[in-house]
Amino acid sequence: MRPRSFRLAVSSLGLAATTLMAATAAPAQASPDDARPITRATPSDATPVFSATDRLAREVAAALADTAVRDRIVPTVAAGPVDLSTARLDARAARAVRSANQTVLTAKGLPAATGSVLRLRLGHQDMAAALQRHEVPLVAAASTDDALTGVTAHDPAGGQVLLDPVRLPDRPVLVVEVDVTKAMGRGLAQVRQELAAQGLVPGARTVSAQSSGYSAQSSGYWATKVNAIRLDDDKETWIKGSAEIFNVVGGFGLDGKATVNVVEMPYLDDAGTVYHPNQLLVHFNNYKYNLADVVMWEDDGDTNYRDLAKALITVLLTVVDYGTYTPLVNAIIDAMPASWWTDDPDYVDSWYTLSTGSTGRLNGAAANGWMDVTPYWVQQL
Repeated sequence: MRPRSFRLAVSSLGLAATTLMAATAAPAQASPDDARPITRATPSDATPVFSATDRLAREVAAALADTAVRDRIVPTVAAGPVDLSTARLDARAARAVRSANQTVLTAKGLPAATGSVLRLRLGHQDMAAALQRHEVPLVAAASTDDALTGVTAHDPAGGQVLLDPVRLPDRPVLVVEVDVTKAMGRGLAQVRQELAAQGLVPGARTVSAQSSGYSAQSSGYWATKVNAIRLDDDKETWIKGSAEIFNVVGGFGLDGKATVNVVEMPYLDDAGTVYHPNQLLVHFNNYKYNLADVVMWEDDGDTNYRDLAKALITVLLTVVDYGTYTPLVNAIIDAMPASWWTDDPDYVDSWYTLSTGSTGRLNGAAANGWMDVTPYWVQQL
């Protein structure tokens, strides 16, 4: 999956959001001058996740110096990403994998029961031919830095090589990265659990049928269905790891307290592509008002889900219902730690005041994408 990276600039009033983007283009091949040996390289990423995966990339590169190990690993990675906990590396590299995985789980606020979240993939499909010619690959860690100016790769022969992050190097590269799909699935489940424990998830609080406006005889409820969705193009780098999209859907519960739901969109692989998910995004059966807001984020691998849950809980417990609907987009955005505007997850876009009557194309407030939506009646069984 190709990643998407967006930056948020919030005005002093906290009302406007804009992003920096560049048109997507197929990466050009880098000349030999673009892959220059260096004696020391300092990663631009200072996050615990990148530090751990960069150290692991060095150990994996050292293991690949052994021809037997290389002959086992390289063909498998060329066919698709490999879970590093099951990769047949040497004993030292295997220990490094276990240590790095524990560091990453801690940094992302994930329990040990999550298991392995580290994998090894080919940097770009165009590198497969070089591997078939038995060229010795470099090994690098996937960066989560949106302003990346160089990729530090480790050579099995020793030392480091600085590569261009946009133009493909002539030499193949294997990338150590977080399996974001697995990590996000477990992490967002944990976020939902913590929100529910605080009564901040739709339906998590007990409200009488009379006050809710829904009776036992209700035959269903209205929802907002996404028929089509598209995110704008952005500049791609071959080293970036997988990105996953999720939405924080906010509104007011039946008791008048702020509430959110977290909705994943795992199919949003490529910017500039129209998808037709027919996905239910907003369920209005547990909302006091006929309105809800959507804030879309991407996770490139650095998200700390425990921090996400704490941030949402902190802000939502302070939101007051004044008897008329107040959009929650700014409150949700303001709740996010400041570091999230320089690392991950990245703000993608937001949609204000979706209602049961929302229909047609809705452009995002940050102009990074659009959704075609329609009301959908969910029939009770």
